[in-house]
Amino acid sequence: MRCAVLTSQFLRSSRHVTITYKELHTDRALFSAAAENVKTFSIYRWNPAEPENKPRMQNYDVDLKKCGPMVLDALIKIKNEVDPTLTFRRSCREGICGSCAMNINGTNTLACISKIDSGTSKPTKIYPLPHMYVIKDLVPDMNNFYKQYASIKPWLQRKKENFGEKQYKQSVDDRKLLDGLYECILCACCSTSCPSYWWNSDKYLGPAALMQAYRWVVDSRDEATEQRLNNLQDPFSLFRCHTIMNCTRTCPKGLNPGQAIGELKKMVSGVQRKDEPDLVPDS
Repeated sequence: MRCAVLTSQFLRSSRHVTITYKELHTDRALFSAAAENVKTFSIYRWNPAEPENKPRMQNYDVDLKKCGPMVLDALIKIKNEVDPTLTFRRSCREGICGSCAMNINGTNTLACISKIDSGTSKPTKIYPLPHMYVIKDLVPDMNNFYKQYASIKPWLQRKKENFGEKQYKQSVDDRKLLDGLYECILCACCSTSCPSYWWNSDKYLGPAALMQAYRWVVDSRDEATEQRLNNLQDPFSLFRCHTIMNCTRTCPKGLNPGQAIGELKKMVSGVQRKDEPDLVPDS
């Protein structure tokens, strides 16, 4: 009787050992599957406070199962959970503000709308926008870019400054001329993809500023057209564009700065003139 009890206990313990062994193999399989979904991000790092350390690429591993789908999600996860010293700009996370513009796998784009490549065999390489001074890590110095934008006077200019007294009316057709221009978010992806801007950014205004210059030139409510066009009458501000079209290919908003610059060249050279407004703006 005692032998039977011992045998029964042994069988039960053996079954327990067998189940545990199977569970161990299952855990290993799950671990291997999880390991296969780990993505490496190779990120440009440079800190001006540490001049002895040269710019370098630093690798971070991120489990894609515990991360959002966009590159910005991975950057935020790395900063929050792995390396708080990683520095980058971000704000809206919806492709509206342009703050998170950077070079991802060789293309200037917005990190918040750039989907993570699910393939784990190659790392995702992230750099700051090219050919700009770097403040730290993925943060470029945008001062020159914003000064160029300010130089085109991006506001409505009127000969009579009686603001608030009458509406500046605009027809539906005149308003349509602004489509594809006003949506620019000034992320600088286009300008920093342009070879002409790389070599002449001190004189050439670049695709973003020029597209906005055209936006105000064709606005039927604006009355400073002649002055705006005269400001572009030099060899560099506008005509340094060679229609390479990198700007149009890389724009994360799907705009066409190259076409806008072509139209602006026609107006500056006198080939094309601004149409008269369909409605008197201040009537």
